[in-house]
Amino acid sequence: MQINLISDTVTKPTAGMLDAMMSATVGDDVFKEDPTVNALEEKVAHLFGMEAALFFPSGTMTNQTAIKLHTQPAEQLICDKYAHIYNYEGGGVSFNSGVSCRLIDGNRGTMTAAQVVSAINPPDFYHSPLTSLVCVENTANKGGGTCWDFNELEKIGEVCKQHKLGYHLDGARLWNAMVEKKENPLQYGQLFDTVSVCLSKGLGCPVGSLLLGTKEHMEQAIRIRKLFGGGMRQSGFLAAAAIYALDHHIDRLAEDHKRAKEIGEVLVARPFIKKVEPIETNIVIFEIDESYMTSMDFVEKLKEKDILIIGMGQGKLRMVTHLDYTQAMHEQLLSQLVSF
Repeated sequence: MQINLISDTVTKPTAGMLDAMMSATVGDDVFKEDPTVNALEEKVAHLFGMEAALFFPSGTMTNQTAIKLHTQPAEQLICDKYAHIYNYEGGGVSFNSGVSCRLIDGNRGTMTAAQVVSAINPPDFYHSPLTSLVCVENTANKGGGTCWDFNELEKIGEVCKQHKLGYHLDGARLWNAMVEKKENPLQYGQLFDTVSVCLSKGLGCPVGSLLLGTKEHMEQAIRIRKLFGGGMRQSGFLAAAAIYALDHHIDRLAEDHKRAKEIGEVLVARPFIKKVEPIETNIVIFEIDESYMTSMDFVEKLKEKDILIIGMGQGKLRMVTHLDYTQAMHEQLLSQLVSF
């Protein structure tokens, strides 16, 4: 059996999810006439206590839309140096919005309110870009699925209010953070101006993300979504998968976290492992001691055993546990790592 730990995006819809998709009532969502999409947007907006939500094809598009909502060309946003919007969205911040990124040298993808304050450009100093937005990513993918300290997020929120900055949450794996930290969506909805949540990672949907904010924000966002080519027609089939996942797949994320931590325990004990980042959720990031073998040799040796993982550059390797990673697969992986 193949064990695919490249990402939590490799999952296939479950039987229950497929049934929900095939029985969905659909319409043309570009005209806002798909009842299942409308139901999904209302459901998630209510979960977060926010005024409105909008369904998108991808999390990159929700983030890019949020950045465009909060900024004007030649302005600057603040984010951690590991942020997805900076590293993994194809330069979209500059291409789509004409905005630069002020990078914070944080801790595993997180930063402090004090660091944010120090990065804000004086608004009356016209030689530097006007700071207009702060973006955070929870969990922080490149940091190893790091969960933010909610108290620090609140402190950053106060900084944003004091300096009249927008505050956006890239919540691609926010469901994982909330399960691990025993938090709830209302906490995040009350804190951020806009929130992006992904459905195709931990929740196991085939496609889709949502952007949440005020009704005014979403009225602007639908225009930006059109500009980006993100309007979909009978997307209720996808929205039905999301509704099913929200009802059935959130609590089980704890299983993914448990297995990821068990993988980490085995890796730490292996002599060829140089370092394993702290594991909080479903992401395992580690480095090989290259006096034993190169990172790519390790990837290839696992591939020969039908186990797929991914390199992240700079010698870092990643495994991500997910809905389709079963206990049988888990035991097989651990056995292979022990016998390596």
